[in-house]
Amino acid sequence: MSATLLTQLAEAIATNAVRVVDLTQTLRPSTPVIQLPPPFAPSNPFTITEISHYDERGPGWYWNNLSMGEHTGTHFDAPVHWVTGQHYADGFTDTLPVQRFVAPACVIDCTKEVEADERFVMEPSHIEAWEKQHGKIPAGAWVLMRTGWSKRGDSPAFLNGKEDGPHSPGPSTAAVTFLVNERDVNGWGVEAVGTDHGQAYAFEPAFPAHHLMHGAKKLGLASLCNLDQLPPTGALLITPPLKIEKGSGSPLRVLALVAG
Repeated sequence: MSATLLTQLAEAIATNAVRVVDLTQTLRPSTPVIQLPPPFAPSNPFTITEISHYDERGPGWYWNNLSMGEHTGTHFDAPVHWVTGQHYADGFTDTLPVQRFVAPACVIDCTKEVEADERFVMEPSHIEAWEKQHGKIPAGAWVLMRTGWSKRGDSPAFLNGKEDGPHSPGPSTAAVTFLVNERDVNGWGVEAVGTDHGQAYAFEPAFPAHHLMHGAKKLGLASLCNLDQLPPTGALLITPPLKIEKGSGSPLRVLALVAG
């Protein structure tokens, strides 16, 4: 690839011929964090504590201390996040090949289905119907499930916990298997708090978006937003997690490049 191509891209971004779309929720104390039932250990919520603010603690600067779990807000799931990916030496946030942090995206719009059923399950038939319209999902692409779930904001309806567990949409085991084995995707992304269906504890295997994706060294993105600003195909995602030594994931700023 010539330097000219990169120069053209920079010019296109500068002139808005290529738009940069932010797919990231704002981190704040009210950011919902996935809830696990006892006896499983919980993740800490996001907290921000002021160190100084142009005052006697630091007259010329403002900064804060931050505390949170790795999988808080819009976040990245590395393969080692799940037991099935634990043996990948290059499966941590600091060891993953950086080439994987820039990849094309396929956006499957399920908003109508989720409006009708908050527990909508994506099946291979939904993926194949999408491909009939937009073409085969290329190897190495992100597949993003657009649901409109992010519009629930920080309200209790985002986690949507019920007596039988969370009610939120997600993929079936068959859909995840299809994306891993038949399409060799780079990873799977959603608007909900986690990459699995809210009832995926009862799937076989349990939590297939984690179990199967990470077992195959695939990646995850959760709590995305603004997917309605992306085309079904043609967007390029930039998704580098924080370079945490032996990190299982991290909050990140997910950006998409979209032709204007």
